[in-house]
Amino acid sequence: MLDGELIDDTLPQPRTRTASGRGARWWRTCCEAAGRLWRSGPLLRARSIGTYRARKAPLDLSRLIWFVLRGNWRWLVKFWSWATYADLRADARRARLAGDGEARRTAQELIRSDATARWAKVGIALRRCAMTLRVAAPVAALLWLVDSVMTRSDMWPWLAEVYADLTAVWSALTVAIPVVLVLAPTAWAVAAAFEGRDRTPGASWLVRPDREDADSWIDERMISKALAHLGIAPLDRFYKDGGDLVYTVVARKDGDGTFAQIRLPLGVTADMVAARRSKLAANLGRASLETWPTKGDEDGLLDLWVADKGVLQGGAGAWPLVHEGQVDIFEGVPFGLSQRGRVINAPLVGVNWLIGGRPGQGKSAALRTLLLGAALDPTAELWAFVMGESPDFDPFAPRLTRYRMGMDDSVAEAATQALADLLTEMERRGRVLGEQPGRPPKVSRKLADKRGLGLHPLACGIDECHELFQHPKYGKKAAELAVRLIKRGRKYGIVLLLATQSPTKDSIPREITRNVSCGVAFSVADQVANDGLLGSGKYSAGIRATELRINTDRGTCVAVGITDETFELVRTFYVPFEDGADDVTPVIARAMELIEGAGREIESGSRPETEATEPVEVDHLADIAAVCDGQKRVRTQVVLARLIARNPEEYDGWTLRDLTAALAAHGLAPAKSDGNKVVRADDLATALADRQRDSADDGREADRDQTGSQGLIPDRSLTQNPWTDQRKHVSGATGTRHRNNPENARKQGPETTGPGSLPGGADDR
Repeated sequence: MLDGELIDDTLPQPRTRTASGRGARWWRTCCEAAGRLWRSGPLLRARSIGTYRARKAPLDLSRLIWFVLRGNWRWLVKFWSWATYADLRADARRARLAGDGEARRTAQELIRSDATARWAKVGIALRRCAMTLRVAAPVAALLWLVDSVMTRSDMWPWLAEVYADLTAVWSALTVAIPVVLVLAPTAWAVAAAFEGRDRTPGASWLVRPDREDADSWIDERMISKALAHLGIAPLDRFYKDGGDLVYTVVARKDGDGTFAQIRLPLGVTADMVAARRSKLAANLGRASLETWPTKGDEDGLLDLWVADKGVLQGGAGAWPLVHEGQVDIFEGVPFGLSQRGRVINAPLVGVNWLIGGRPGQGKSAALRTLLLGAALDPTAELWAFVMGESPDFDPFAPRLTRYRMGMDDSVAEAATQALADLLTEMERRGRVLGEQPGRPPKVSRKLADKRGLGLHPLACGIDECHELFQHPKYGKKAAELAVRLIKRGRKYGIVLLLATQSPTKDSIPREITRNVSCGVAFSVADQVANDGLLGSGKYSAGIRATELRINTDRGTCVAVGITDETFELVRTFYVPFEDGADDVTPVIARAMELIEGAGREIESGSRPETEATEPVEVDHLADIAAVCDGQKRVRTQVVLARLIARNPEEYDGWTLRDLTAALAAHGLAPAKSDGNKVVRADDLATALADRQRDSADDGREADRDQTGSQGLIPDRSLTQNPWTDQRKHVSGATGTRHRNNPENARKQGPETTGPGSLPGGADDR
């Protein structure tokens, strides 16, 4: 209430005079309109602000006086700096302290040249004033003399007009000069107050828009203030010296948050800021999960994305394809919402996936979403292996070509055999691609749709893959097959999807982490697990799934490689499959209808044959010797490039580690020459000669054994390759030879060393 009066109805009320007529009604209408205007919102707000400012007038006056004094002081400091060359003298002083004589001489020379230029300008101004005075003084004296001798009526008309104009100008000056002299101090005070004002805005409504999420507003002033209190020594010195941050991208709305890019000062890197992420989040009034400082294109560029308050606590909502829709696997599968609130279509063809996190945080559900999207492409073939007793993928059974679930050895064997079959399929697809017109480098949508080629997309998902790679019998072989498949299979439409809750160096081979295209990390416990899923160095760069809170952030993950961004904070879509809710089975039923509508069938395990050829064992040593081309020393990088050009299907994706392993198998290693690692032709020639001599010795020994035991003429075709199945024709003397030479027994394999393979088994025993 702004104004009021207490009225007692029990007391006699004064009689009001009644007015009649048109004038009275008009007066009453005007009073009512004036009363409504007086009580209206804008005028009420203006009255309230006026009353408040009147109450604060003494304080405002004191602040204005302080601003005027501070403004004059700042002008004085600026003038003193200009007059004494303070900035250039500071440069010279820093150069002297740093011992940089050249920089010191440059600064001193700039001081001298600037002083010379200033005095030259003063001289030019004085000369121009003197020239003007020399011209104007005689003219003024002549005009005064003429005006003193002659009257205006006796002058020529044009001369009289000149004197009239001069009189008007002089009258205007006599009026304007006093006004200027009176207003000049006021203008000076206003300018000084403006110069001495506070640099930061005093009212939030001046810098913040009128929006519902005003609590989430982030601007450059807030970011700069937050960075100034991180405790980074070079940044503190920068602010102490009065530096201002450079924003290459000003703070702007970006999805469900605010994005800014800052050029950090000298001595400060983005990794330093990322290491103090929790303190930065506290300074901005956010949780750590809502603050993402990462490295930009350069180490000195900081990309900062700050989420609106509480926006990341909500889920991603329903999967867009849960009720209707079809997928083109070459275009991607709806996977979740990015931190900016956009739907992410996760790529499948041409990439491989590694998904991990703590138990119960959503890794299996994420794998299920990817396979469910692939199932809605009628051309896709799906395999699934679950290394544990989990029914997460049971509804997929009608759509899967291969499906095994369990913890026994048979499941591990089936998964290992599937990886081997995928490698065989990869080689077949390579031959088919080579026969197509134009020799396309990879499988495309057009080739995948062609019937009879067998180039359709093939996705293989392995849940709890660490159980497979750590299996005592099949683990090593499965890891080797998976690495080879990840390196080369992406071009042929073969996708490997791995999910694990144990992303350590012992459970997941490092080559898998290095070569997967898409890494997804749900809540993890430490830096090792974070970099094991997302790649080496991601933790130090500020890309951290360790900030995700267990259970609270279930279904939220940090992903790399699924978009063009450095990373994505993804709220994954969840397709329910649990007690009382099953949205997976209807989607699989719709996928089966799509297959029937397209006139296709679930792909069988058999593959179309192009050539009935046995896989050729590649002789790495001979290939390395061939690409050396007789040169005494060849750099390892050159050898790798030549190997890839010679046989891209075998050597594409090879690294120095692979080359070193191939040489180590024959007792060789790259040598050092002029600071570079090289492969020496002499070493290769010696290794080839030794291998050929050993093969000849083995052949002669096999001939003697066969002739001595049966008295027959040796058949060279049976002894040239002791690995063939024709070993069964060799007599029991072979077993005696194995007993005397264990090394040869190991080369021959278990078939020839057991009692069942020896005709004279009892004697040998």
